[in-house]
Amino acid sequence: MNKTNKFLVEAAAIFVAYFYFGILQEKIAKGKYTYETTDDKGEKIYLTEKYTYFLTLVFILCAISYVAASIFLKIWRPEEDKTPRLYYISIAITFLLAMVCSNMALQWVPYPTQVVGKSAKPIPVMILGVLLGKKSYPLKKYIFVLLIVVGVVLFMFKDKGKPSHQDVEFGLGELLLILSLMMDGMTGGVQERIRAEAQPTGQQMMKASNGWSVLFLGCALIITGEGLQFLEFAKRHPSVAVNLLILGLTQAVGQMFLYNMVSDFGPLVVSLVTTTRKFFTFLGSVIIFGNVLSGRQWLGTILVFTGLFLDTVFSKKASKKTPSN
Repeated sequence: MNKTNKFLVEAAAIFVAYFYFGILQEKIAKGKYTYETTDDKGEKIYLTEKYTYFLTLVFILCAISYVAASIFLKIWRPEEDKTPRLYYISIAITFLLAMVCSNMALQWVPYPTQVVGKSAKPIPVMILGVLLGKKSYPLKKYIFVLLIVVGVVLFMFKDKGKPSHQDVEFGLGELLLILSLMMDGMTGGVQERIRAEAQPTGQQMMKASNGWSVLFLGCALIITGEGLQFLEFAKRHPSVAVNLLILGLTQAVGQMFLYNMVSDFGPLVVSLVTTTRKFFTFLGSVIIFGNVLSGRQWLGTILVFTGLFLDTVFSKKASKKTPSN
């Protein structure tokens, strides 16, 4: 297969996997589940509930990703990973907190808000780079990040003239997204240190971080009792277990093709593909779930993705101009 066809196949796989992942994720988190039961008089009644077992959701995603990475490494067999265990434990904790906060946010905000909010990831990365890593950034970088910040503010700011249940001031959903972004920034910082010191493959990092995540989440599910509660929920609604399995498989497939594209075409191409993928997933959610956006929110969306795109392009150009020692 030539390079063009290979790129098209990998890009298509990433688009399809993550597009379906985003749509299914919102369907699980915001869906209403109805089941039949009996009241005190023995008469049949129908009750409706929502999915609230987000530790279980992340546990399933991490477990499937761990298995997928393990299978890949059994086939490929790279050199031994010499990364200190503490680094992977740190990544697992921050990664878990980011995923749990992000998924829980969907109870209070629509998927488009989550996508745009999570697209602001360069903000915590830059802040932690300046404060902890003592890095300096060119003026262009600050301009691009400013575009993202302004876009996120425009998107998340609620109009006071339209009071309703869903249109309220800055709330818990937005707070969870900010916490998720902070954890993303910390995860990125540790990953950079791992790459600099040990240089493991992407699949090795994927396996180790997901393995520790599964261990921590397994303990949390037992301590909180959520694992048993989820099993009862799954008995009432068997379709949710199937949806979670498909969700985990789509994420694992998407990650595998992402790592392949990094190896085949480099990080610039991957960044462009994933940024474009986020936008189309966002549009898909708006169309499929009827998440109506105002003109101001559309303007904020355009600013966010413009800032991301320009940052990706100019950051790569700057790195190419830097002479290697």
